[in-house]
Order: sequence, then structure tokens, then C-alpha cells
Amino acid sequence: MMFVIEFFLSIFIAVIIGRLVSKLKLPSILGWLIAGMILGPHALSLLNQQLLDATLYEIIVHILECSVGLMIGTELVWNKIKKSGKAIVLTTLTQSIGTFLLVSFTFGIVFSLMNVPTYLAFIFGGIALATAPAPALSIVREFQTKGPVTNTLIPMAALDDIIGCVVFFTTIALIAGKLSAGKMPPYMIPLIVILPLIIGAFTGILTGFLLKNTRSYTNISFLILISGILLSSGMGFFINYFVLPKPMMNFMLIGMAFSAAFSNIIDEEQLRILMKMFHPILGFSMIVVILNLGAPLDYHLIFGAGMFTAIYIISRAIGKYFGAFLGAVITKSPKTVEKFLGLTLLPHSGVSLVFTGIAVSVLKGPSPKCAAIIQGTIAAAAVINEIIAVIMAKKGFEWAGELKQIGNTTSSTS
Repeated sequence: MMFVIEFFLSIFIAVIIGRLVSKLKLPSILGWLIAGMILGPHALSLLNQQLLDATLYEIIVHILECSVGLMIGTELVWNKIKKSGKAIVLTTLTQSIGTFLLVSFTFGIVFSLMNVPTYLAFIFGGIALATAPAPALSIVREFQTKGPVTNTLIPMAALDDIIGCVVFFTTIALIAGKLSAGKMPPYMIPLIVILPLIIGAFTGILTGFLLKNTRSYTNISFLILISGILLSSGMGFFINYFVLPKPMMNFMLIGMAFSAAFSNIIDEEQLRILMKMFHPILGFSMIVVILNLGAPLDYHLIFGAGMFTAIYIISRAIGKYFGAFLGAVITKSPKTVEKFLGLTLLPHSGVSLVFTGIAVSVLKGPSPKCAAIIQGTIAAAAVINEIIAVIMAKKGFEWAGELKQIGNTTSSTS
């Protein structure tokens, strides 16, 4: 009972803070993120560590992460993306690989001058290239953004997660092998990316055919959709905690694959009706996922942030912005995509903290000093960058002319 009270009280407080922040013409997500930090174990501890580690809490969050993935996957309809598919793939590669190379190169120079092992630079690069899609997607949903930047960002979020996982896990496996400690089995690298896609595609295809045969029965179709989400996240949870050596499953990627599969089976009108019915659940899911994203962040780290944190935030931002700019120029994308897409790719913390935890577990035995450098730098960067990134992402959509203020729509759905 206390778990339920604390959980829903935290959501209520997050909604209130989100509405207050939106009054300042800032996205509600910033309020939810701040609420997470205030209510998390490093401050008021309403969302204490015991609750965050509770199995029931993890199950709920993973189901909702899977649900948020629907916002991306339902846009991956072949008829929509086949015209711009090559441009999106190329731009994703330039901004993600470009960020990896720039951050790795920058830290390589810094570490070589400070007698810190240079392999650590590649771990920073591997952590930096990933983008957390939920914050930008929350802004898309709250302000009903429409235009070339939005149309590029949504499918890019799915590809960015895949590339991020491949590059990071390849990097960490090579370094773990070099250190001969906690070596990750080679088969784990492709599995981390492939497993969520297989789970999501399998359940999505099954759900799609069931939906296609019940198109005249809207309520039954909606129940099938919810059942599909529960089945997808349930399979992911089982494999994550009982099959994999460490919990590292990307549940949002499962949701993306699941929804992309059924979205390409059913017709456009049925998809539109289903997503309209799903809208309140998506709003609730967004709040909880962002609240959970903010809870582990320690605001005290803002005051202790040092040179490494500043270098990380700046080099990552430059890599994302100019990598996206380069891809947009090469593919002759609209000028707004060239100028502002990079700003929407700055949010980062959820993915960065997961990758950091894995990197620290690999390094803490053979190189505790390097583990401490990564942990301190990324933790501080997660707090500082996320606040700045949410504001800049919103500005990116605004400057691109794609932002439409619609009040507190997102908050009211909760």
C-alpha cells in the first residue's frame, strides 16, 4: 500500500511541477525531470532507492517504456519513410558516429596530457553518441510539432538507439578484453540490439494480424493492443532478468519494433483510431518514464562538476549538432533540418546512466580510478546536460517553426 501511495503521489507532484514549468513557456518534461531529482533518493527520497529497486516498480516502468516506444514505431510505416529513408539513415550515421569520434578524440588528447589511460576516451565516446528519445518526443507530443525536423527526428530515434548500442557494446567488449576482466561474451554484442527487435517484431506481427481481423470492433482492437504491449514487455523482462548476464534490455526499443510491426500490417485509419484511444496512456507513460529518468540524478553533482564534465557536455553537443548538420547538407534536407535538428538530439541522461553503469562494472576491478572518473563525470553531466538539453530541444523546434503551443495537453492526459 505504501508503494502505491508513494508512486502515485510522486506522479501527482510531477504533474503539478510540470504545469508550473509550462506556465513559463517551457516544456512540461523539464518539470517532470526536476520533480524526479527532488523526489529521488538524493533529496526528499519519496522515490527512495528501495522503491526504485523494487521488482514491481521495475515491471511498471518497463511496461511504460515499451508503451512510449509506440510513439516512434507507429511512425515507421514503410509508405511514409521510403521517400526519405536514405536521408534519415545517413544523417543518423553522421551525427552518431561523428559524436563518437569527436568526443573520443577530444578526451584522447586531454587524457594523454594528464597520464590517464587513453582507452577511457573511447568509453566516453561510446556513452556520448546515444540519444535519449523520450525528452524530445515528449516535446513533440506536448506542442504538437509538425514539419521536416519532427519528421526526421522520430524515425531517427529508433536508428540512433540501435547504432548507439552497437558502438558502445563493441567498444566496451574490446576494452574489457584488453583488461582481461569481466570480458563480455562476443555473442552478447549483437544480442543486445537484436533481442529487443526480435521480441518486438514477433509480438507486433502477431498483434497486427489479430488487429486486422477485428478492425470493426474498436474496443476489442484496443484490448488486443494493450495485451500485445504486456506480452512484449513481459517477454523482455523475463529475458532481461533471467537470461542475460546483466539487465541491459532496451524496452523502448522493444516498443518501437512492436509498434512498427503492427503499424505496417493494419490500415492507416485503424492505426489512427487506436493511437487516439492510446493517447491518455501515452501521456501517463511519458510522465512516469521521465520521472524515473530524473530520480537517480543527484543535484549535488552540479556544484562538484569539473573540467571533464564541461569537456564532455561541450564536445558531445558539438558532435551532435554538426554531425546532424553534415548529414542534412549531404542529403540536401530542408534548411530547418540543417540548422535545428542537432538541437533536438541533445537529451541524453537515461541512456548515458545505463551505459555508465555497465562501463563502471567492467572497470572497477582492473582500474578503479578510471571507473571513478567515468562515474563522476557522466553523473554530473547527466544532471547539467539534461536541463540545458530540454530547453534547447524545445528552442530547436521553435526556431524551426514547428512548435505549436497548445497549453497543458500532456499534463491533462494524466
